[in-house]
This record gives sequence, structure tokens and C-alpha cells, in this order.
Amino acid sequence: MRKLFLFLSLGIFLFSCKEAKKETKQPSPYQPLADQYAEFTLTTDVSKLTENEKKMIPILIEVADIMENIFWQNAYGDKAALMKPFAQDSAALKYLSINYGPWDRLNANKPFIDGVGAKPLGANFYPTDMTREEFDALKDPRKTDWYSIIRRDDKGNLVVIPFHEAYPREVAKASELLKQASELAEDPGLKKYLSLRAQALLDDDYLASDLAWMDMQDNTLDFVVGPIETYEDQLYGYKASHSGQILVKDKEWSKRLSEYAQYLPKLQENLPVPAKYKKEKANANPDMNAYDVIYYAGDCNAGSKNIAINLPNDPRVHAAKGSRKLQLKNSMQAKFEKMVVPISKLVINPEQQKHINFDAFFENVMFHEVAHGLGIKYTLNGKQDVRSALQNYYTSIEEGKADILGLFCVTKLAEWGVLENKDLMDNYVTFIAGIFRSVRFGAASAHGKANMMQFAHFMESGAITKDETTGYYTIDFEKMKKDIEVIAGEYITIEGNGDIATATKLVAEKGVVPPTLQKDLDRIAGAGIPKDIFFKQGTKVLGL
Repeated sequence: MRKLFLFLSLGIFLFSCKEAKKETKQPSPYQPLADQYAEFTLTTDVSKLTENEKKMIPILIEVADIMENIFWQNAYGDKAALMKPFAQDSAALKYLSINYGPWDRLNANKPFIDGVGAKPLGANFYPTDMTREEFDALKDPRKTDWYSIIRRDDKGNLVVIPFHEAYPREVAKASELLKQASELAEDPGLKKYLSLRAQALLDDDYLASDLAWMDMQDNTLDFVVGPIETYEDQLYGYKASHSGQILVKDKEWSKRLSEYAQYLPKLQENLPVPAKYKKEKANANPDMNAYDVIYYAGDCNAGSKNIAINLPNDPRVHAAKGSRKLQLKNSMQAKFEKMVVPISKLVINPEQQKHINFDAFFENVMFHEVAHGLGIKYTLNGKQDVRSALQNYYTSIEEGKADILGLFCVTKLAEWGVLENKDLMDNYVTFIAGIFRSVRFGAASAHGKANMMQFAHFMESGAITKDETTGYYTIDFEKMKKDIEVIAGEYITIEGNGDIATATKLVAEKGVVPPTLQKDLDRIAGAGIPKDIFFKQGTKVLGL
């Protein structure tokens, strides 16, 4: 009887605990933030891959995951310590992972965790207490090197530490894995690139591997890996962040893009600026291809996901071989369907919504990347590359230039008959709809500032107008066509002159979200439209 009593008591106790637990469980306050990102599965037709290529993918994923871990150190620092208090909150963990830290990348880098303070402009590349005077006084010429961090020694003095010394175990392991992948690679170009990239991780000399990456032509599998972009460094724009992106070429779509390459020199010659600003030659044979992305890690996976790539960034490579333009078709399609289309229904004049289509969106993004290779890479005095001359304002000006020159390219190719049966209003209206998608991220990023500068220009010129009653925007074709050349000329001139004063003024005055636009963004936010995407990815998703 006593045993039965104890058994019943235990049962009641356990049941009561379950009920109590059920009653006290509260929904995560971070769930609405996490829900801003729509899930998208990254996959492709793996049947197009050889057996060796299939074997390479798990190895490349492992390398990408190492880049992921290093990027956490680039962007924030101690990931484990940040995550530990939220171990039981899956929504918080998800949002911290999406943002690689406690600052919301799609909300002007505002903290979404209490008590963390503002995000350091230099991320974790520099000591948070470092002054500009200290940095300027540092005599080490490597301080502006892309592939290094700045720290304090035991005496409190600033020292430069190359990446391979800052993250020795990580880069050693990644290098070893890249060598393994190179041994499996059947394409000679891919084999050479992976081998050279493996060495570059060990000594931070990426020139040879960048040049080898440019030489790849026939490879189906591609891997963008290492310290790549400098957007995370908003203090100076010097330091590159670690990234890993695995791509599979869509050969059918790539064939459709290759024909535009021959027109790049002619586009350079026809830029709407004086001759001295277009004296540099555009590469007539850039690699313009379409890909399915099958894995994102590190910098490319932070916040808003990239849908196109224009690399390498090294001006020496541009001078020698130009750049490659990679269109990420599956990610691009996802953003268009999940964001651009529903946003356009809220903000674009219903009579002009017929001009919203994926082909125009694809072209705008593609020619944005093409346009990075146009214009000028070194200031007219020939003493400095534009990136160094404009410092932390370079990325905002360059992204603005690429946006506008992308539209310029589409317009010219349509006029020349290269783009047949082209209705340019498709591209113009889709571009404006795309701005509304992009500026939902705020103006903290270089892309966000660029979008705002363009929006301000178009509103001032009357290229776009707003009906305050309906909230709809209408695009004026002729005014926008004219404004494209005016804005393009302004950006190219700033870069050619290395005019940091004008760049500073332009970004400060126009690279912000005006109150009237904020009302529209609030309206979009209230409609429950996703801000961006996050990925379900990996070998299981691919069926490998």
C-alpha cells in the first residue's frame, strides 16, 4: 500500500512539474526579430557534378565553417560567451547567429541585447579604445594592410598582427583541407587556385591565388574563400573579413551572360565624364557567369545575404586581368519573390507595377557587378588607389557608382540593340522597388548609404515622385534616364579626384533615411514582409 502511495505521489509530482513548466514557459521576445528572415533551402542539381566534385563539397564546407569561426572573431569576439546566457532561447540564438553579434545589421546596427552598447566602428579589428591619433602615429606600414588586425602589446602600444599570426590554428587547418580538395579537383584551374589559396592563408599574400581565380574558365565548382570584403571595418575600411561561399555554375544561364563582355570597353569609352576620368581600360573578357550557391559562411552570411559577387578587390588584379562577376541566381530569385514583389505592391504606382519582373531584377544586379569594373581605379594624380584615397567613404561611393552605372549599362545596351525588345521602364521601376527592399536595412551599411544617396537624387530631380494620399511612387522615365548620367558623372569624378571632402559631405547629407521615407518603411514593416533570407544548407540538404 505504501509503495502504491509513493508511486501515485511521484506521478502526481511529475505531472505537476510538467504542468508548472508548461505554464511558466513564455514566448521568446526575440522571435519577432528572427521571423524577419524567411528560410530558403540552398540546393542545386548535384547530378551535374562529378564524383570527385561531390567528394570535395564536404571538405569545402569544413573550410567554410572555419571562415565562419574566424569571422565571429573579426566581427565580435567571444561567440561562446555571448551565446551562453541564451542557451535555452532558440530564437535569440538564431538572431545572434544571423547578425554575428548583438547588433542588428538590418536596423542601423542598433543593439538588440541589453547592456552591450554601440557596435564599434572598427568591429573587432582594432582595440575599442584606440584613437585616430594613435593609429595615425603608428609607424608600421602594415597598419593599413587588408589582412591584419591591430592590438595592444603588454605595454599598451599598438601593434599590427597579420591574420595568419592572429588565427594560426584556424588557418593551418583550413590550408590543410584546401590542399586535400585541390588533390581531388579535376579542373586544372580549380586545382591551381585551391592550392595557391591554401598557401595564401598561411602567409596572407593573396595576389597569386587571386590571379589564379581569375584564370578559371571551365570549372563547375567554385569556392570564394578567405578574407574578402572590407565592409565590416566601418572605421577605416581597411580590414578584410573572412568568408566562405561554395558555388555551382549554371552553364545554361552563364552562356546568356557571356555575350555582354565584349561591350565593356565601349561602355567605358561612353561614360558620361570627361576623357581623363575614363582613360583606364575596361577588361573585354571578364568572367560573367550565373551560379547556384550551396553554402554561405562568415561575412557573406551576415545579415543581408549577397546575391552577386564582383571580385577580386585587389586593384593590381583589376589592372592585370579585370574581375569576375558572379550572379547568384537561386538567392536572387528568392529575394525577388519574397521581398521585391510584395514590397512593390505597397509602394509602386499600380499602373507601373507591370514593370516589376525578375529578368529586370537579374539584369540590374548583373550590371551592378559589371559596373564595378568601369570608371577609374587610381586617382588622376596616379599616386593612390581610389579605395585608399576615400578611406571609409570608398565603399558607399563605389556601391552608389555601381548601382547607377549598372542602369547606365542597361540603357546603353538597349540603345545599341544588344538587349533586344528591351523596355527600360522594367529596369527603372524594378530598380526603385529594389531600393525599398534594400533600405529596410537602414543606412548603416555601405549599400544602405548608397541607396539613400540615389533616392535623394531621384526625388530632388523629380525622377520619382510620391503621392502622399496613396503612398505610391511614380517613376518619370525621361527624368530618370537623364539623372542616371548626372549621378554617374558625380560619383566617377569623386573617385577620380580622390575627393574625400565631397564624398564625406555627400554621405553625411544624403546617405540617411529621410522621415518621409521612414513612414513608408514602417508601412512595409507592418505588412509582415520578410527583411531578408536565411539558409537551410549543408550536405544533407544536397543529398550528399
